[in-house]
Amino acid sequence: MTDLVERLVPDELWVLFRRVVPPTVVTRPQGGGRRRTGDREALAALIFVATSGCTWRQLPPVFGPAWPTVYRRFVQWSRDRVWARLYRVILDELGARGELDWSRCAIDSVSLRAAKGPLTGLNPTDRGKLGSKVHLITDRNGLPLSLGISGANMHDSLGLEPLVRGIPPIRSQPKDQRANRKRRGSKGGRPTGFDSETYKRRNEVERTINRLKNSRAVATRYDKRAYAFHGTVTAAAVRLWLQS
Repeated sequence: MTDLVERLVPDELWVLFRRVVPPTVVTRPQGGGRRRTGDREALAALIFVATSGCTWRQLPPVFGPAWPTVYRRFVQWSRDRVWARLYRVILDELGARGELDWSRCAIDSVSLRAAKGPLTGLNPTDRGKLGSKVHLITDRNGLPLSLGISGANMHDSLGLEPLVRGIPPIRSQPKDQRANRKRRGSKGGRPTGFDSETYKRRNEVERTINRLKNSRAVATRYDKRAYAFHGTVTAAAVRLWLQS
């Protein structure tokens, strides 16, 4: 195993990933065949593509598997919601260690250009071109707690409640229990007046959005499958956690 694989998929992430990835049974009645590519190498390659800006075809050979193999594994894991389950156990582990700050959350979205596919719409901020929108809610430290995808023409207010409902049940330290109950029962509402101090706090979520958009695969939606694009964004969020 290369140092790059171990750096992209450290032991802590690999242990959590093995808890959520479905077991694979490879049977060849005729016998023989090539050994199946390891999941850790494939996961490292996927995170590299989701965060580096390279295309699938530009995947370096250092990871081992060829790009078609990695892409098929990515589509399979995205369809099986492996990425969503992985991020849920990551949040659960962070909550259990008291590393999530529920004292304040921030919500924002970003519009992106997209190819044809579900969850796209005419972007009013990009001359009516087809696009998608990524919605997210973060804790006080800017860590994404919930992600959502919609058409670029969907108003942000419509994404609030789905985002809050999308925050999974997460273990928390005793000091966080009150904040945890509060955010699970929160309701959306339109702010009254302009609060400059509250507006400044948007910096937390805006920095997270900018870091996600550093990934070419997130900045422009190339996947026509909505679940595959959601997997790309979640993989980029996993990388943010590793870098924090």
